[in-house]
Amino acid sequence: MSALQTDATIKANGRVAHRFSRIVLEAPELSRTARPGNFVMVKVPDAAGALLRRPLSIHKAEAGRGRIELLYEIVGPGTCALSRKKAGESINVIGPLGNGFDFHSQQRDALNILVAGGIGVAPLVFLAQRLKKGKMLALIGARTAAHILCAADFRKLGCAVRIATDDGSAGLRGRVTDLLVDVLMRREKDFCPVLYGCGPKPMLEAIARVCRENRMQAQVSLEAHMACGIGACLGCVVQTTRGYERVCKEGPVFRIDDLVW
Repeated sequence: MSALQTDATIKANGRVAHRFSRIVLEAPELSRTARPGNFVMVKVPDAAGALLRRPLSIHKAEAGRGRIELLYEIVGPGTCALSRKKAGESINVIGPLGNGFDFHSQQRDALNILVAGGIGVAPLVFLAQRLKKGKMLALIGARTAAHILCAADFRKLGCAVRIATDDGSAGLRGRVTDLLVDVLMRREKDFCPVLYGCGPKPMLEAIARVCRENRMQAQVSLEAHMACGIGACLGCVVQTTRGYERVCKEGPVFRIDDLVW
């Protein structure tokens, strides 16, 4: 898979929840070659103090319509500028980049558990689009009900959905990993759990502990600050059992037991 730099036309751009927006891009080649877990580097022009491109996970891809979708949180000058872009304008993107999820050997008795924290739902919706075997369960964690993302998207794709919020304003009061423990305790014995996760580091560390305790494997997509997105700057390295590796090049998806927490 080779990355492509292209000027993509914006088809839609708007808020989907508190501080979170979704942008739809017309990018036929990207939509055809993207795989779940890939990301793009977005150039945001006219943003004071935002000189570097922004890495954004590919949230959805529709090859038939030649479109991709990106989900992003508005947190700084770059994403603020991106939120002001209008339909009909264009932005420059490089992608698809990175190594994605490995799911092609899935069995029909798999219980695919997608564990998302905050903006970590972004690549997992794309993964749910492509999973064809087994059952799917999405576990979504957020600080409050206003920060819950993509529950309806997961349901449309055939996922059962459970929610946890820090303040108890929706779903379980607690962490999304509390839901994961409960699911593993109550799961149907005829189904083999297969875990995929994306979210903040403390959440992924908690998933790693659950996996060790249950002798399970998982694939997780890491969030990291990136300067180049192509492995040249070494600004996004993480420690693995093989030594230091780049999130943008060897990742962003890693087997959870390959990471040194």
